[in-house]
Amino acid sequence: MREFKEITPEQFVHSPFQILDKEWMLITAGKDEKTNTMTASWGGFGVLWNKNVAYIFIRPTRYTKEFVDHSDSLSLSFFDPSYKKQLSYLGRVSGRDVDKIKESSLTVIKTDDGTPYFEEAKMTLFCKKLYAQELKPECFIVDGLDEKNYPLKDYHTMYVVEIERILVEA
Repeated sequence: MREFKEITPEQFVHSPFQILDKEWMLITAGKDEKTNTMTASWGGFGVLWNKNVAYIFIRPTRYTKEFVDHSDSLSLSFFDPSYKKQLSYLGRVSGRDVDKIKESSLTVIKTDDGTPYFEEAKMTLFCKKLYAQELKPECFIVDGLDEKNYPLKDYHTMYVVEIERILVEA
């Protein structure tokens, strides 16, 4: 088993533009005894309500959304670039249709409270859900964003999650 060390949010020195847009992350949650995950590249990090937070976005059609909605906690996992093929697979295949985690050859492990994450990740943020809000078409201020990003009108739900713990590869 790989070794991890815990860091504080103040020690988190990664560019969100790099790790989200270029490297991607896995959003992972559990429901009953099952785990599901999805690849994501939209989101961010900051301080809100005097808490260190991440904000993530999930479309209503994603199977992982059921798991996130069911759970109080979730993990955000980041990987070495050598895992790009697995992340791409996990982003395009639905867990409804196949055991995509098994097919990806990634190893799910769980925290003491049952939050699932991946042994192969170089960094994992363990998060508690604080807020969820569906994006609404009438709230777009800039013309064209709605039509460009939501031609099917499948608006994301935005989740604000508190970063409770961060593990990085030792």
